[in-house]
Amino acid sequence: MSHGRDIAAADWTDDDLLTRDEAGGRLKDEIAEVRERLTMLESGGSDAPGAADSVLLLTRRLSALEKLYGSL
Repeated sequence: MSHGRDIAAADWTDDDLLTRDEAGGRLKDEIAEVRERLTMLESGGSDAPGAADSVLLLTRRLSALEKLYGSL
């Protein structure tokens, strides 16, 4: 038994939940942004320190985002 205050009912309404459609839309937007950044890095031929690491990290992120999007 709880002796504290109950959480306000508004916090538990469906309006606060992210739907699969909304999540899918957000993931698609993020995937597009990551692809754009990755393309810019790869086509820029940058010899800047860390460019190869950035490409690797973005490639991993893109893969994870696409996998998650596919699971919706």
